[in-house]
Amino acid sequence: MTTNSLSQRVSAGEPAAVARAISRIEDGSAGAAELMKDIYQLSRGALVIGITGAPGAGKSSLVDKLALLFRQRGERVGIVAVDPSSPFSGGAILGDRIRMQALGLDEGVFIRSMATRGNLGGLARATVDAVAILDAAGYAKVIVETVGVGQDEVEIVKAADVSIVVLVPGMGDDIQAIKAGIMEIGDIFVINKADREGVYATEKELEALLSLASRDDGWDPPIVKTVATENQGLDTLAEAIDKYRQTQLSASATSERRHAIARWRIVELMRERLLAQVLASDSSVAMLEKLADEVATRRRDPYSAVDELIANGTQ
Repeated sequence: MTTNSLSQRVSAGEPAAVARAISRIEDGSAGAAELMKDIYQLSRGALVIGITGAPGAGKSSLVDKLALLFRQRGERVGIVAVDPSSPFSGGAILGDRIRMQALGLDEGVFIRSMATRGNLGGLARATVDAVAILDAAGYAKVIVETVGVGQDEVEIVKAADVSIVVLVPGMGDDIQAIKAGIMEIGDIFVINKADREGVYATEKELEALLSLASRDDGWDPPIVKTVATENQGLDTLAEAIDKYRQTQLSASATSERRHAIARWRIVELMRERLLAQVLASDSSVAMLEKLADEVATRRRDPYSAVDELIANGTQ
């Protein structure tokens, strides 16, 4: 299938074409860059919602119920679930369709699980491109659920229009939030499992922490209490998302944020391209293996190994 015909099928909203396009960019196969050049011309302005937070906070349940709510409004929903990956195979350990069975048969919902493959920030390398593909395919809402590993969760802002931080009572998530730096990037804070003991204390601590922070855009991040498994608080969360988007549509901070995202994406692509260029030849791969053996046996330090690889790749 040609790149042009695949992008046309993506634009027509064909799920099979969307899946194939995401697989192509995730694997970095031939024609992936040309495909994305076409895809970026087909943007429809989807709202990208990033959901992050500590493991066990109920992010998957929240994504599931929020997507169902959007579907009841008649909106098509794309979901990218970034899962932890095996350090050996690179494959995702968790399965999105196991966790979100209620959405699996809905033709208006597209779910894709992506392995982090060693990348920091809870975001897969190709997450941004996957979001762009879902946008081009006509999904009005695109939800990105991160792996929930803690301090690197701030990376979610590089792919999302609105960032939702999910906490739960009684797990010390407020302290973790400070460590992770997510207090600065959270646009909406959700206290999930709000039927548990300690929700009032968690809410007050969050309010106190938020009162210490100031944002350039003047937005005051709301705190929404939910019980996702019981569909409680989802309407309030959806209203907060809509209100934030309306506020940001007229804010100069939005353009600055998109500029920062674009700059980061260019740097990431350049890093990948340069790495591929250095390792393009069989001799470079063979040299990498030899140097890896030398570093592993302490006969050489990794810094001089990198210098030699770069010198060889730029000859």
